[in-house]
Amino acid sequence: MHNTNYIIRFVLIMTVIVAFVLAMMFTGLKDIHQTNEAVYNKKAILAAVASKLDKDVNGLTNAEVQSIFDAQIEQKVLDMSGNELTADEIKAATGGVATTADKVDMAKEVKKPEADRVLPLYIFKGSDGKNYYIVSVRGKGLWDEIWGNVALEDDWSTIAGVSFDHKGETPGLGAEIKDNQAWVNQFTGKKIFAADGTFTSVKVIKAGARNDVYEVDGISGATITADGVDAMMEKGLRYYEPYIMKNRKS
Repeated sequence: MHNTNYIIRFVLIMTVIVAFVLAMMFTGLKDIHQTNEAVYNKKAILAAVASKLDKDVNGLTNAEVQSIFDAQIEQKVLDMSGNELTADEIKAATGGVATTADKVDMAKEVKKPEADRVLPLYIFKGSDGKNYYIVSVRGKGLWDEIWGNVALEDDWSTIAGVSFDHKGETPGLGAEIKDNQAWVNQFTGKKIFAADGTFTSVKVIKAGARNDVYEVDGISGATITADGVDAMMEKGLRYYEPYIMKNRKS
């Protein structure tokens, strides 16, 4: 039988060893984790223009994702008045965290006063010669945050594609905003501006869409998450309205 002092020493030694190993693993894997997270986010951005890519976005390797970003994506960061920011201005606005759009942490931006936020904008050059403008939106689902990327055609109104994700929505219900591609595809072709130039967004309708241009169907059993997508689209896209109005063709 071991005495109490022996057991305490053993527990303390094992605690120190385990803590040391975990710290080494965290440090050693930090770069890999950050690289994988960056590629995951870039792939989500490219998913909004998946139909414009030559390969299934889910089958892209990390190198292919980066290659597309380097060759076909122009990054801009905007202030809430629709002005393009310089690298120094982006750095100042994000507390030194970012100098490019892909480094803007939207989870942190939404916690700032609206007037102080910055917005990422990605301009994708398609193989068809057209530009597609990808904007980022963020909101609240049933359980936690939801977010998405919305690609607009060069008329700045027609949606070319979207991708959504979430932090903790229910599998088979709210998580369908990411997993149900048929539901996601409803957004393609919808418009966010009326013919007279009024911002409309795209409405997510619980009882079923009745307008083929500005509405999509909700998700059965996931009303709150779908309402969250509706609010996220309306609010998130409106943030870009000042910049869009400066650049949109009449």
